[in-house]
Amino acid sequence: MLPRRFISKKIGEILVEKGIVTDKQIQEAIDMQKEKGGLIGNILISLGYVTEQQIAKALTMQFGFPYLPLSNYYLGKKAVGLIPQNIALKDHVIAVDKIGNSLTVAMSDPLNAHVVDELERITNCKIQIFLSTPTDAIDVINKYYL
Repeated sequence: MLPRRFISKKIGEILVEKGIVTDKQIQEAIDMQKEKGGLIGNILISLGYVTEQQIAKALTMQFGFPYLPLSNYYLGKKAVGLIPQNIALKDHVIAVDKIGNSLTVAMSDPLNAHVVDELERITNCKIQIFLSTPTDAIDVINKYYL
């Protein structure tokens, strides 16, 4: 499933507009990105300027995927079991619910079309995507798989 919408604003612009970070902090993250690589959101988190939840909510605004805080959600073991452990661990994706031919998943990188295609192939379901933070995804995966 592709994003429902795409806002042309960069994540840094969204965070500045929301008053979460300053232009100076964004520039610091951009400079660090040029030097070391990586995603701006992850760099801002590592610098302590934002939380994973703030990045997730900004990505929701940018791409239109709904945000699902997994720590507050009960997952059925049948749904969870539809995604092999190796894929869940590697791609930070977990099945949340299955209704008919529709499998709802939470993942930290909802733009990873390769993972979505793989899940559709493995499960024979249409994939509905929710955004989760990497930490939430890992915590829930550890709880259900390990």
